[in-house]
Amino acid sequence: MSISADPSLPLSGVRVLDLTIVWAGPFATQILADMGAEVIRIESLQRPDVNTRGQVRVPKASVEQGPWGANYPDRDPGERPWERSSSINLNSRNKLSMTVDWTRPRGMEIFRRLLQRSDVLVDNNAAGTLEKLGITYEALSPLNPRLIWVSMPAYGMSGPYKYHKGYGANVEAIVGHTGLRGYTDSDPTTTYPVYHADAAAASAATFATLAALWHRRRSGRGQHIDLSQAETVVHHLSQAVMDYSLNGRSQSTPGNRHSWMAPHDLLPCAGDDRWLAIAIDGDAEWVRLCAAIGRPELPGDPRFATVLQRRRHQDELAGELSTWSRQRSPVEAMRILQAAGVRAGALHTTREVLDDEHLRARGFFETVEVPGVGRYPWPGPQAKLTETPLHIRRPAPRLGEDNEYVYREVLEVTEAEYDELAREEHIGTTYVAVQQAQAAAT
Repeated sequence: MSISADPSLPLSGVRVLDLTIVWAGPFATQILADMGAEVIRIESLQRPDVNTRGQVRVPKASVEQGPWGANYPDRDPGERPWERSSSINLNSRNKLSMTVDWTRPRGMEIFRRLLQRSDVLVDNNAAGTLEKLGITYEALSPLNPRLIWVSMPAYGMSGPYKYHKGYGANVEAIVGHTGLRGYTDSDPTTTYPVYHADAAAASAATFATLAALWHRRRSGRGQHIDLSQAETVVHHLSQAVMDYSLNGRSQSTPGNRHSWMAPHDLLPCAGDDRWLAIAIDGDAEWVRLCAAIGRPELPGDPRFATVLQRRRHQDELAGELSTWSRQRSPVEAMRILQAAGVRAGALHTTREVLDDEHLRARGFFETVEVPGVGRYPWPGPQAKLTETPLHIRRPAPRLGEDNEYVYREVLEVTEAEYDELAREEHIGTTYVAVQQAQAAAT
């Protein structure tokens, strides 16, 4: 019986082994965990996963003056920073954690035994990483023909870039996303690294996993899912891709403007660095906008009479609209325009997102008590299911927190075997390097 899920949840009874790192993979398995799957993070006491759990040791200067401090509550990494970092806590809720050193024969044996009792394996390591350890679909499938393995490296499991390593910033650059963001008068160095690729790949991996589970239900067979993070982003850029495919035209950085909507912009509002996003689709909405701001004469101005003319005079148009928006807060302006049937959205700060009345009314943020971290609001599951409501059932696991359950109940090891594995440093809750440093200091 799983200790992680409510049996009424959609994916209850599905066991997922999590070998993911950074964001794309952990986010994918988090979505599966939110849906009720029993997701087991397989971790190592010998090799800390600094890209997912954060640094084992965080220099004081980095916390007080550098960017590392922002990863921890009150800029305090504590004695166990790998359990206090925002990255592990955000993308590992509803999961379990077990430890094993699978680079050694005994650890590989444990890993294989666990595979035989699992439904899905997910990893987003660079292609070839697991292959060096002898872990391939061809080798694992005979152990469990029903196993579904989701491989989601940056560029997929084939092709000239197969062995290229990359983070979201690299992936977005190579598929052209970076070149489509930013201002028209700037170069790509001014764009902010949003890492859209990670979130896009996570959602695609989840969907592919559900499809494979449905296929297995009908056929009884598992399969290998080859998911390229780069290819998932291309689907999000289909407008630019098809423009070149159909017209031979390579789109440039559009700034806040749109290919056919006008006005489509961010308008300055009252206050310091306050903005309102508008996206006007068609002449009828343009007329409603003008009426809402008390400028019903604007549609009669030859410069703004048609969408083509408005696109040709966008700077002048922005000036006319800004006169109205500068006198109001973003939220006030949004409400006025929305009441008139005009697409408008206030640009919120992070604090305003957390305090937003709409998100609060929907119960999106859930307050979670995290041992050793504190009580904080976290983004909840992505969807609301009426028959099987999804919630944050448990916070991110501490390192090796669920060793007892995984080894004794899932793998059914004997007491003697469990003790031996602990002596061999497969099982534990503190990294070996930290244990050694603590021993040397005493």
